Amino acid sequence: MYRFPISMLLVAVLATSGCSSRGKADGGEKEEKPADAVPVEVATLARGPIEQVLRYSTHLEAERAVEVRSEAARKVVALLAEEGDRVGRGQPLLRLEDEQQKTAVARAQSQLEQARREHERKASLFGQRMLSEQEMTAARHDLDQRELALADAERELSYTVVRAPIAGTVTARLVKIGDTVSPNQRLFDLVDFDSLVALVYVPEKELPRVAVGQQARLVPPAAPDQSFAGTIDRVAPVVDPKSGTVKVTVEVPFARGLRPGMFLEVELVTAVEADALLVPKRALVPDGTQLALWRLAGDDTVERVWVEPLLEDRERVTVANGLAEGDRVVVAGQAGLKPGAKVQLVGASGDAV
Repeated sequence: MYRFPISMLLVAVLATSGCSSRGKADGGEKEEKPADAVPVEVATLARGPIEQVLRYSTHLEAERAVEVRSEAARKVVALLAEEGDRVGRGQPLLRLEDEQQKTAVARAQSQLEQARREHERKASLFGQRMLSEQEMTAARHDLDQRELALADAERELSYTVVRAPIAGTVTARLVKIGDTVSPNQRLFDLVDFDSLVALVYVPEKELPRVAVGQQARLVPPAAPDQSFAGTIDRVAPVVDPKSGTVKVTVEVPFARGLRPGMFLEVELVTAVEADALLVPKRALVPDGTQLALWRLAGDDTVERVWVEPLLEDRERVTVANGLAEGDRVVVAGQAGLKPGAKVQLVGASGDAV
């Protein structure tokens, strides 16, 4: 008869006993463990100023900028202005050869004087009824023609001195002494730096927020710490049907560092509130078509607050209601939060301003 080894029997009994005890432990009621606190970062709401702005990119340009062109075919004999010079309206910029024109003026003046004397003589005879009306009319016509000839000669002479049509700065000189210029040839570029403007195109839906006289800031992307002040000068009365935008002209007073053609970010300040409750945009959580945030309660739990933004800048918003100064709101770690969830504060905890 086969006998089961005692050592193996003992092992079997012990194994059975262990399984039985584990089964009792597993089959019993488990002890509830408290849910782990969710680590979050919060910010304390404070009051301060806020501006709402519309942001666009554009190039600076001068409204008064002209190309000065020649009105006669002559040789350049003198340059009277150089690039970078500020000139007044009517100031000479260069001189062309003028000997022929001066001679023509002198000839026309002489002929006009002769025609005047002849007219006076015939007028005297006509008064004495010694000259026919036809002869008197011919004398008057000759005098008129001589006056027109002198005006033509003086105009041709004036073309030999090229003058600035506007006050401004010479930004380009395109000829040199000795050049023979032709009619309508470009000679200089003039820019009035006091007429700098920035043109931006505002979507039609934003038009109610834009008005003449509103402030604007111009920031060069290459120097974001530097900004220039401007003012909305004009709002176009029509909407471009192709783009759905309205042209807005921002007047920019000349300042050192501004140049026509410079690329700028333009910020139109459409609303200002000096003492607003400021909420970090990082606290806002989209939920369908609404926005919510999580506010810290006194027992380190959170509650959801639905908000409606009013004004906003790059980093902050103001809301219609539901919050107060000193409230602490979650700005990081919102994922998975539920009303009443326990949270643990980590990281920086600062003001919203």
